[in-house]
Amino acid sequence: MRTWSISICGKAILNQPDDDAIAPLARRDGDPVFDEPWQAQALGLAISLSERGVFSPAAWSAELGAAHRQLIAGGAPDSAQTYYEAVAMALERLLASCGALGADTIEPRTRDWRQAYLDTPHGEPVVLAAGNKDAKAENRGAG
Repeated sequence: MRTWSISICGKAILNQPDDDAIAPLARRDGDPVFDEPWQAQALGLAISLSERGVFSPAAWSAELGAAHRQLIAGGAPDSAQTYYEAVAMALERLLASCGALGADTIEPRTRDWRQAYLDTPHGEPVVLAAGNKDAKAENRGAG
């Protein structure tokens, strides 16, 4: 008995993805859809840093994938929010690994932003000065 086969060497066999499969980066009118401005800014920063050679596209891809897998393994939902949290995590890790940004910079700034968020009235934009005592004093002196 013979088994017939057809060579597919050099041919790409890809199925078109469902829209649900690419939901975190869904597009509207050809442009990516972002829930919040920081999401677009974070991706733009990653692209800019990669283009400037701070890290390679391969390093970015690997770190983003690792951060996303870590969040999912930790119980985070597979959602756009989780994806962008992974983007932020990957940026922090890559910048720390190349020496451009250390824990001594990230941790205090994270605390400042967290405090600014807690000090900001509901519905108002969060401003870093709201959580940074030095910046508060500078702002009062400037008025």
